[in-house]
Amino acid sequence: MQQDGLVLWMSSPLIGLVEIAQLCGFSNIIIDVEHGSFDLEGLDRFLAFTKAKGISVIAKTQSPATDAIQQVLDFGADAVVVPHLQGVEHARQVTAAAKYPLLGIRSYMTGRVNDYTRPSTEFFGIENRRTRCYAMIETAESLEEVEEIAALDTVDGIFPGPSDLALARGRGAYAFTDADRRDLVRCVNAARAVGKPWMMPAWTPAERAFALEHGAERIIVSTQSMILRQGLNATLQALKDEAVLG
Repeated sequence: MQQDGLVLWMSSPLIGLVEIAQLCGFSNIIIDVEHGSFDLEGLDRFLAFTKAKGISVIAKTQSPATDAIQQVLDFGADAVVVPHLQGVEHARQVTAAAKYPLLGIRSYMTGRVNDYTRPSTEFFGIENRRTRCYAMIETAESLEEVEEIAALDTVDGIFPGPSDLALARGRGAYAFTDADRRDLVRCVNAARAVGKPWMMPAWTPAERAFALEHGAERIIVSTQSMILRQGLNATLQALKDEAVLG
């Protein structure tokens, strides 16, 4: 996999981290609007900055709701990951907000995505193809109907949520067990069956090897908290090695 297939997970709008990541060669990030500290004004500024820097942004929306999906797309996100789907009919209703009519129900506004001008008729089809909508499979109900969800015209790919899926399936904390892997393989096969991509949060070497083996389009390799913790731990270890820290 090339480096442009690797993704960093961010939960707050740290502009400096985006700049550092780009300097290190990263060009893709996913932002967690659901659990993070992105308010609307901050999200608007953040997406304007990343667009100017040429960074591709996937936004995990605050909720499976029309306004939550439209807001991040209107501000300039390149893709959405929609959480808390409860089966194919719920997914059909919710993901329609990610696509303009007649494919979906996304509402139009003049803004960043159309350079603040009145668009041509062709714009809507182009934008429907450019922006992607990933169905997050993190509930028992969505896994049970993942094949049907993957086949929806308004769904462009599958994004397993392993931690919540393990909880929902009664296994407790996610540990990349055989049962966890079987659920992931079902998600992979559902996407492959309809010729759509999938991506995976993979924090360990074993998870990353799994993602590569099964042809993940993108791999989320670290979170901003992991980056900060690893950096601080590496600094402390270096100080111990240098005998600066006893």
